Amino acid sequence: MKFVIISMFIATFSFFASSTSAQTVNKAKIERQFQAWLKSEIWPLAKKRGISRKVFNAGLGHISLNWKVPNLRPPGASKRAARKYSQAEFKSPGRYLSENRLQPLVRLGRARLKKWRKTLDVIEKRYGVPRRIVVAIWAAESGYGRVKIPFNSLRVLATSAFMGRRKQLFRDELIAALVILEQGHIPLKRLKSSWAGALGQPQFMPSKFLEFAVDYNGDGRRDIWTSVPDTLASIANFLKKHGWQSGRTWGFEASIPGRISCALEGPEQGRPISAWVEKGAKRVRGKSFPRAELKRQGFLLMPAGRKGPAFIATKNFYILKKFNESDLYALFIGHLADRYRNNRPFVAKWQKLGGFSKRDVQAMQVRLEKRKVDVGGADGLIGFKTRTAVGTWQSQNNLKPTCFPDAKLIRRIR
Repeated sequence: MKFVIISMFIATFSFFASSTSAQTVNKAKIERQFQAWLKSEIWPLAKKRGISRKVFNAGLGHISLNWKVPNLRPPGASKRAARKYSQAEFKSPGRYLSENRLQPLVRLGRARLKKWRKTLDVIEKRYGVPRRIVVAIWAAESGYGRVKIPFNSLRVLATSAFMGRRKQLFRDELIAALVILEQGHIPLKRLKSSWAGALGQPQFMPSKFLEFAVDYNGDGRRDIWTSVPDTLASIANFLKKHGWQSGRTWGFEASIPGRISCALEGPEQGRPISAWVEKGAKRVRGKSFPRAELKRQGFLLMPAGRKGPAFIATKNFYILKKFNESDLYALFIGHLADRYRNNRPFVAKWQKLGGFSKRDVQAMQVRLEKRKVDVGGADGLIGFKTRTAVGTWQSQNNLKPTCFPDAKLIRRIR
């Protein structure tokens, strides 16, 4: 059975340049420029970080560009071609939390929780992160290790560092990958990554590997490629070091009445959960919020505005976003973790949304930015700052706030 990891289908929301521009340039010339760049720019940086000439030559001495990597801006490509963005239609958040994706992961996840119970007992006690959260991230990043991670990491990283859209970021990650080899954590032939350069089953970028990967089984290597214990402990260590609050969940599905503005969403507008309750927020299925949570901070979360399920999130929701800066990613992780125990969908339904493209959203964001409105960046993504900006605009223009755009509203917002 094939698995599509959540990072891949969340990437439908990503804002990236077309790779067609790579077909309009002199590749042979650029390959020569690439080789010269490795020698003149990358080797001095690597040497400064303690990389030996032997490791450098083994990893980069015979490497060529990978022209299939997304987000490339080859030298000599026209600016127009380099800035040609995907015109993919926006898809409803419900698509990314659909039953046909969740059910296989629930079934296999329950089996993994049972198989690795003793290991997870220790990891949960050591790091204070619930096992279900750890296993859900494992599922999302690599389908419990079943998804192939086939790319030569150094080649991918070097290509993006040389002619990607975020050169400095990938340059730093390329050097970090060389450090991994220098320190002997993994042989060169096994240093495999995604097309974005993310490593192993938890999909850590090389710098994150160096900071958070764990040698759980004590074999002297932090092997997140083939060792399940190392993988699970590394995920838990990442969350702990980012501030995971032990003993708390990620959040609660809730019914949010109209008198609570949807524009109050986001991590900057938290208040005690008791305050949300006083304003009329209720947990679904007749449940009450845990008494211990009432005095603690809660945050309104409405990924589709008034057009889908709503939640009172805890700080741990935003810790999950450290793995992937997407509300839908963090929600997927929390929901999947919950369903290992009680396999029930959200009570509220996702409405059908769409009829516009990411570029349409970006154009709307640019217009709002010109009015000094913070939309979280004109990136074509409908994050919480864009949702709250939409809701505020609706209120100011005597419209019922939904905090989520449609094609007509996008055209109206000026």
